[in-house]
Amino acid sequence: MSDKIIIGASLGNCVHVAGVAHFLSLAEDEGYRTIFLGPAVSVDAVLECVRVNRPAVVALSYRLTPENGMTVVRELIEKYSAQEPVPGNLAADELAGSGTAVAPNPVWCFGGTAPVADMVRGLGFFDAIFDGTDDIDDSIAFLRTGHMPEKGGAELYSTDLIGRLGQKRPYPLLRHHFGLPSFEDTAAGIKEISMSRVLDIVSLGIDQNTQQYFFRPDERVPALDGAGGVPVHDEAGFERLKDVSQCGNYPLMRCYSGTADVLRLAEVLNRTIANAWCAVPLCWYNELDGRGDRPLQTSMEEAQELIAFHGRLGIPVELNEPHHWGLRDAHDTISAAMSYISAYNAKKLGVRDYISQYMFNIPSSLSFSMDLAKVLAQIELTESLADSRFRVYRQARAGLPFLSGDNAVAKGQLAASTMLSMNIEPHIIHVVGYSEATHAATPDVVIESCKIVRGVVRSCLHGNAAAVNDPRVVQRRGEIVSEALYLIDYIKNRYAGISDDPLADAAVLSDCIKRGILDAPHIVKSCEFRGTLQTRVIDGKCLAWDAGNRRVLDERSRLGELNDAAVS
Repeated sequence: MSDKIIIGASLGNCVHVAGVAHFLSLAEDEGYRTIFLGPAVSVDAVLECVRVNRPAVVALSYRLTPENGMTVVRELIEKYSAQEPVPGNLAADELAGSGTAVAPNPVWCFGGTAPVADMVRGLGFFDAIFDGTDDIDDSIAFLRTGHMPEKGGAELYSTDLIGRLGQKRPYPLLRHHFGLPSFEDTAAGIKEISMSRVLDIVSLGIDQNTQQYFFRPDERVPALDGAGGVPVHDEAGFERLKDVSQCGNYPLMRCYSGTADVLRLAEVLNRTIANAWCAVPLCWYNELDGRGDRPLQTSMEEAQELIAFHGRLGIPVELNEPHHWGLRDAHDTISAAMSYISAYNAKKLGVRDYISQYMFNIPSSLSFSMDLAKVLAQIELTESLADSRFRVYRQARAGLPFLSGDNAVAKGQLAASTMLSMNIEPHIIHVVGYSEATHAATPDVVIESCKIVRGVVRSCLHGNAAAVNDPRVVQRRGEIVSEALYLIDYIKNRYAGISDDPLADAAVLSDCIKRGILDAPHIVKSCEFRGTLQTRVIDGKCLAWDAGNRRVLDERSRLGELNDAAVS
């Protein structure tokens, strides 16, 4: 890579160099040797530098009046075309290679305002034109491949998650949930979203009928088709939704696990949509939350089978577990402990690539600083398990209850939450459509929400304020880690006599929920489940709360007050 040279300059009488300088900075990160000629560089000076240095790429900018820009660009084209070709340059098709190529011309790219770029585009000279609507990932892709993404085909895009992450890093992949009540509207929407090239992963949202009754169509309730997502009745339906996504930037596709027949549905998803990764909760989608009728322990055991199944196939896995507790107002300690327990199960069950999702803004009344502290604690606990055989990838998202029913407000909240989440340097951002509080995201909402997030990423990617070093954040992070470790050790010690590995034992974890060791205020009280935990947000933290004595409970106190009946 060190033999690739890129020359950058603002052309003619243009003195605006910020865009060129940033582009050259990205090029240096990609292994280029850069030559910056500065502002207001004459055509003759540019061509002489090209002649002497034989660059792979020449990056020129003009951001003044379009008519003046056209004059200087035409001069460049005429003088360059009159020259004899200089051998020894790197052409576009060789930019992704590692050796030195022999080709007659460098790759020419141009950056300017939209009016200037539109006029220059008509000249047909430049290989790539940046007009301000593109993003950092477009520049990175160009520097790595020599092609602008909109001009490339499927060959430019990896078909698996880990490969796609490598192509985009350090820019995070964007994922968005999408599924409309109408199958045809969903198919058309996926194609529209794919052609927009703003989304990397279509997270297919199937309706509850499909999740629960895909293999038992006679049990479907026709009146509920489309409730919560797109109705898919057979494998051909999944295949069609995948097929319509194969355009634009060829986004990956993934789908949540079912709430019944989970292994059979996993095989279908792998076969039809090449499921980019499996997302499955450990403790939910059962009698506990009403999203299925499976007994709690049974669903846990099936979830573990599902995790192991994907581990054997080498498919990444996400346990969307910690935020399920947070969405039900469990205190920060339980969310953090479940981050560790989730990853622990995935590692034990053979997962190599683990997607750890961090939902910010739950509960929505958390302060930003204390919310960040909670997520940092979750990361510390989860990534303590990482090694060469267990790789952890961070996925961030805004919280479901956070967004306002006023779309204008929600857009601001989405941007603010994204800026907060950029502090954890996510590999994936799960974009939540700004319309979440009022209706399922339509294609235009998906595209606009992704553009909002991309704008924040662009501003934060190369230098965000270091909120992780805020002393209050550091202190709270330490508190949560300490409390979560106490809870984890409590479970291991309490069940040590009846289980070789309590944290990965479905019977143990089920019993923990039934006894209230793992509990949340929104769990419905019954003869099976406690649902007695009370929490309260104080100073921006979600804490366990003793309402009778009006005091905060640490884990030692909370667990000490539980019924200490013998483990059955």
